[in-house]
Amino acid sequence: MHAFGVAEAKGRLVAVGYEIVPESPGLELGVYVLVAPEPDRQQPHADDEVYIVLEGTGVLDVEGESVSVKVGDAVFVEAGADHRFSAYEQRSVLVIFVRRPAGNP
Repeated sequence: MHAFGVAEAKGRLVAVGYEIVPESPGLELGVYVLVAPEPDRQQPHADDEVYIVLEGTGVLDVEGESVSVKVGDAVFVEAGADHRFSAYEQRSVLVIFVRRPAGNP
């Protein structure tokens, strides 16, 4: 078991940043904070992921499609998809990466 405080992690990420809370070989949980005008500089990831919006509103652009998101919304992003947040002032999200075992595409 690994208990963690999302609010505490968010508080440590003063302006922009990403902090892994717990992680294991099959899963990574992190808190990602973005504050305008800093752009989201994410690159496609090797793993599937889920974003759960903890704070703020904005848009998640995924492979040319855009979805408006607000507190409580969740979005699944497939591994390898080009994606980034836009149209936000301040946003905090819980990020869940599902790690693929070595050798499994």
